[in-house]
Amino acid sequence: MILYSLCCEKEHGFDSWFRDSAAYEQQKAQGLVACPVCGSAEVEKALMAPALGSGTRKREPEPEPTAALPAEKTRPEKIALLSEREQALRAMIRAVREQVTQNSDYVGEEFATLARQMHEGEVEQRSIYGEASAEEVRSLIEDEIEVLPLPNLPDERN
Repeated sequence: MILYSLCCEKEHGFDSWFRDSAAYEQQKAQGLVACPVCGSAEVEKALMAPALGSGTRKREPEPEPTAALPAEKTRPEKIALLSEREQALRAMIRAVREQVTQNSDYVGEEFATLARQMHEGEVEQRSIYGEASAEEVRSLIEDEIEVLPLPNLPDERN
């Protein structure tokens, strides 16, 4: 296992574990590595200090991290250890996602088309969520059509 410090295009920093560097590259190519703050898949490795042996010096014990997910929902190689603050942030993101998914219609890849049609008054307005390419989202924003990315957490994408 290898821990990478990662950074998204909006300069949000976060860490993630991978089986090896090839697993990171494969997951990144498939768009499975995303920022937990903004959901961006434009992620790069950040500069990291190498982990060196401590020699004879004694290390201060680090606070014991807690697992982000219940053990029954994870495979051992995919457990991420998160601080209480990170767990709280993820809980808020999950709550937002749940609120949107329970109170909106999933329209899949028709999201951009329907959002544009609702904005132009061609179809009745309603709450929707779905899939859109970066280019489609950019076009909607340029046309001042309000859209909001629905962030995915790493454990929801794997």
